[in-house]
Amino acid sequence: MPINQTLSDLSSILAFFLITITLLTRPSTSTIQSFVYGGCSQLKYNRGTPYESNVNSLLTSLVNSASAANFNNFKISVPGSGPTDIVYGLFQCRGDLSNTDCQGCVANGVSQLGTLCSDATGGALQLEGCFVKYDNTAFLGGEDKAVVLKKCGSSIGYDSDALARRDAVMDYLAAGGQYFRVGGSGKVQGVVQCVQDLSMSECQDCLSEAIRRLKSECGSAAWGDMFLGKCYARYSERGDYSKSGERFHDGWWFVVGGFVLVW
Repeated sequence: MPINQTLSDLSSILAFFLITITLLTRPSTSTIQSFVYGGCSQLKYNRGTPYESNVNSLLTSLVNSASAANFNNFKISVPGSGPTDIVYGLFQCRGDLSNTDCQGCVANGVSQLGTLCSDATGGALQLEGCFVKYDNTAFLGGEDKAVVLKKCGSSIGYDSDALARRDAVMDYLAAGGQYFRVGGSGKVQGVVQCVQDLSMSECQDCLSEAIRRLKSECGSAAWGDMFLGKCYARYSERGDYSKSGERFHDGWWFVVGGFVLVW
């Protein structure tokens, strides 16, 4: 956030004491490799084709690259393949992960994606600690604010203090100017993250939409998750959570908690 002399300095100091920065891992017993959602294109490719070679090369590149960074993206076209065989892909690890944990998460994600989306021309998988996606259409650098997964906890009723803390945490996270940010106030914890192929302004736009929908659609819920195509926002009031949810995405089928939906 811009700093305008004394007032902004004081605001930053107050925010530091009001908002305790903590990491949200909801539920607390979850691991960074816990499954959140996965989706696949309904279009299939033929085995033994250049496109299959490109997919395999891409997924290998994602795993290898994750040992040195928490984000990378690739456009793969092996020798002998044509324009229609190009595959695009990326991985994004949670901002607090070490390189070792990031690579382990991406490797697990790629393995699960290979099983879940066998022969699919596109696939996406979100684990607690990382996101992996590939497709035959160019999506790198493009905004995507479509809702992929929405999950809301049970209502805590009208609790003005809890709702005020939730809104304060969400507003703090929305104004972060960072790709990854965590925050907390009292029992309320929150986390937001964007995929880093977005510009910072696009990231802020995506997070604003995710937070707006989270407040509106989860209302007084004890916790809420809002995953859009290129960002997410999450909060938890008491560490409560559920595996139930709503999921959307045109032209792909998605798995959440063992259930399959086709859109």
